[in-house]
Amino acid sequence: MYAIIESCGRQYKVSEGDVVFFEKLEAEEGKKVTFDNVVLVSNDKKVEVGTPYVKGVKVEGKVVSHGKGKKILVYKYKAKKNYRRTQGHRQPYTKVEITKIKTAEEKSEAKETVAKAETKKTATTKKEA
Repeated sequence: MYAIIESCGRQYKVSEGDVVFFEKLEAEEGKKVTFDNVVLVSNDKKVEVGTPYVKGVKVEGKVVSHGKGKKILVYKYKAKKNYRRTQGHRQPYTKVEITKIKTAEEKSEAKETVAKAETKKTATTKKEA
């Protein structure tokens, strides 16, 4: 199963267990992050494409670390004027491990199992009383 999510102005193809580098996110290390903007979800059986996003689908991940990318050099130069400037830049990123892709079907199944468990609890309490 995989999903295409939209975050930080880009689209990423993710599946459970992937480690993805996003632009810097405002989340602490070890915290859980949820991505709601899911453009496409595919499992072995079918593909769901959103208009623009798929409803009821969320992708959850855990922030592994923050860091900076490799340094790039920005060089300004003007011919015949002895003008040369060098500047370096390191883009900050957030490393996220994708833990779960929640679909609408899984949510409804989870609600049904919780409802069944609650009905069993109420039935046993009525028998005891």
